[in-house]
Amino acid sequence: MVIDDLMEIAAKEKAARKPWVVRCCMAAGCMSSNSRGVKEALDRAVKEAGMESEVEVRGVGCMKLCCQGPLVQIDNEKPGATVEVTSVDHSPLYEKVTPEDAASLIGTLKGGKTSVESADPNQPFFTGQMSIVLANSGIVDPERIESYISLDGYDGLHHVLREMTPKEVLDTMIKSGLRGRGGAGYPTGLKWATVAKTPSAQKYVICNADEGDPGAFMDRSVLESDPHSVLEGMAIGAYAVGANQGFIYVRAEYPLAISRLHTAIKQAKQLGLLGSGIFESPFNFNIDLRIGAGAFVCGEETALMASVEGKRGTPRPRPPFPAESGLYNSPTLINNVETFANVAPIIRKGAEWFASIGTEKSKGTKVFALAGKITNTGLIEVPMGTPLRRIVEEMGGGAPDGGTIKAVQTGGPSGGCIPAHALDTPVDYESLSKLGSIMGSGGMIVMDEGTRMVDVARFFMEFCMDESCGKCIPCRAGTVQMHHMLTKILAGKATIRDLEQLEELCDMVRNTSLCGLGQTAPNPVMSTLRFFRQEYLDLLQEDTLGPGATNPPQKTVPAAN
Repeated sequence: MVIDDLMEIAAKEKAARKPWVVRCCMAAGCMSSNSRGVKEALDRAVKEAGMESEVEVRGVGCMKLCCQGPLVQIDNEKPGATVEVTSVDHSPLYEKVTPEDAASLIGTLKGGKTSVESADPNQPFFTGQMSIVLANSGIVDPERIESYISLDGYDGLHHVLREMTPKEVLDTMIKSGLRGRGGAGYPTGLKWATVAKTPSAQKYVICNADEGDPGAFMDRSVLESDPHSVLEGMAIGAYAVGANQGFIYVRAEYPLAISRLHTAIKQAKQLGLLGSGIFESPFNFNIDLRIGAGAFVCGEETALMASVEGKRGTPRPRPPFPAESGLYNSPTLINNVETFANVAPIIRKGAEWFASIGTEKSKGTKVFALAGKITNTGLIEVPMGTPLRRIVEEMGGGAPDGGTIKAVQTGGPSGGCIPAHALDTPVDYESLSKLGSIMGSGGMIVMDEGTRMVDVARFFMEFCMDESCGKCIPCRAGTVQMHHMLTKILAGKATIRDLEQLEELCDMVRNTSLCGLGQTAPNPVMSTLRFFRQEYLDLLQEDTLGPGATNPPQKTVPAAN
């Protein structure tokens, strides 16, 4: 494979375009609502209308407005034209399409009418987005590498292999300001540089796709919608750090993502974009899949590496850090799906372009999965620093049925609950940390006034309790005791002393647990105690508060980092 071959594939793909493209969402969310049946019906309708030479029915990835699926979008393209991928696509996006709607939708191409409702492309859900990671989502066919190549796919990899040194790639990543999108927010370029400077005959690259936060589906959607963007990002990272073997660790609950990854890896190997002598350079790189059994703790990088090695997925103390001694005791680069999906666009458009987006310390965009008591459930990608209020009230449409938003949970079980009065907070790493929450991988669960915050705290504590690997006592025993105390409070059997012990336990578990699971498990409890303390007090036995007392002195628990 040389650049001329890549350009030829792109040219053929563009020349083969038909005047009309009917895109049907074939991501997991829409497929659960029978989008496969919709696509089959659309194919039949095109054939029955005699329009095979004029219309392409294309299965694509997530089209973002998941609550209205199955989604179908119709575009008018001239043969050989370049598709302009922007943050807002003004083509009709039809909602809740059924197989019975297929004939009328195809009929609109000949001037007919349809009763199928379409989304307003000017609504804030779409206009507020800026797509980098999701730029190809809903556009390319995730099961055809040619579709990805036609939109500059693998150009970034060719550029670094033929025109950049590994150090220049590292410098570009550092200047871009990209931080890890898995939750910790560590500077990506610095992590890559540490792996690069560690001497070793063998190095590895791992993509962490063990997305386990309740309500989170960002990484799954990227893998289902645009798998080659992740493969290209991993290959660029491998070249920069000197690795020749990569692994994608993906949970077994994502069968569609696994299937499309298998297909993408096979296609990339067939075209010589993975394997030996990529783009006629000395660079060799292969990627294999490792399927996880769904243990939440395996999202922690040392536990993940143990699982890849075939061992029980439990964390180990650090240092040494994986960048110095990771998989099979070799230097290992670990980033999550979204981080790798940012890499090729940064190479193609430049570090300065990426660094111009976002805030001073949080660059670029962030993908969020909006879920819970929210009108518009789905995926959004916004610049870092976007106010939380704009996301949940404008883009998300607020609480359904005229309800009032009470709180927003960010960061999943490791995050915190942000009250409604703090919705003007910009969404970046530092601002969320000040509120006792974290960015996390991008789950965002909205709660309305009917939600009891103590229930929320217990739900997440039960999750952490069940998912604890049990290796360290603070997490193994502490989460159980915190769950017991929350249950006791909800049953109306707790005293003020129980509440004080709960706060003490939070502090102990946070500061003495071995890994991030235990260290962040108290966050939902600590944040709800901080902002919704009265709800806890209302559930305590009244005589323990003293005459007329409603809010006894509060112990100070440090905010989560």
